Amino acid sequence: MSKLFLIPTPIGNLEDITLRALRMLKEVDVILAEDTRTSSKLLKHYDIHTPMQSYHQHNEHKVVEGWVERIKSGTTVGLITDAGTPAISDPGFLLVRECLAAGVAVECLPGATAFVPALVDSGLPNDRFVFEGFLPDKKGRQTRLQQLAEEKKTMIFYVSPHKLLKTLGDFIAVFGGDRKASISREITKIHEETQRGTLSELLAYYEGKAIKGEIVMVVSA
Repeated sequence: MSKLFLIPTPIGNLEDITLRALRMLKEVDVILAEDTRTSSKLLKHYDIHTPMQSYHQHNEHKVVEGWVERIKSGTTVGLITDAGTPAISDPGFLLVRECLAAGVAVECLPGATAFVPALVDSGLPNDRFVFEGFLPDKKGRQTRLQQLAEEKKTMIFYVSPHKLLKTLGDFIAVFGGDRKASISREITKIHEETQRGTLSELLAYYEGKAIKGEIVMVVSA
């Protein structure tokens, strides 16, 4: 039976992939990849030769119906993104929704995602939390932050490196400089780093530094 498989891929260290994920990458008929250049490095490392095609936020609305029809007609498809679990702040939700609406079977494999190790490593309460992903750049940003000021659970955000200082400043303005937080950068990679402290302390630490790599910020309630 044809099916859509969502297959998590490593967020850095190529060893962080399951045996089942490797098997499925070999067994599916085609792999939809967010960036085929990035994913080709993973496939080459594990000697996987399954055909790949591009599926990303800029083309998914145009091609999603075609892929649903192909799966319905018998093609087994594996969806991957550049890193982590598809549909978590990455393309995937639209394809899953349309497949389910069309009666197409969908299965998501367990695997790597950046926010779980960042949350656990933060030392902040992790029994109840909210995942916010990337905040809006402009429109709606302040409204969302004001809503989160009343949040009673630990909050998790994805932050681009060039927006870290601005984000810390925004958080201090809304949450206060004494709010505890954690910043994890380059998770599973050579230069992995986690800094913990108040928002003011974290801003002071990162000011004047060259900030690189993907960032997960965890903020206490």
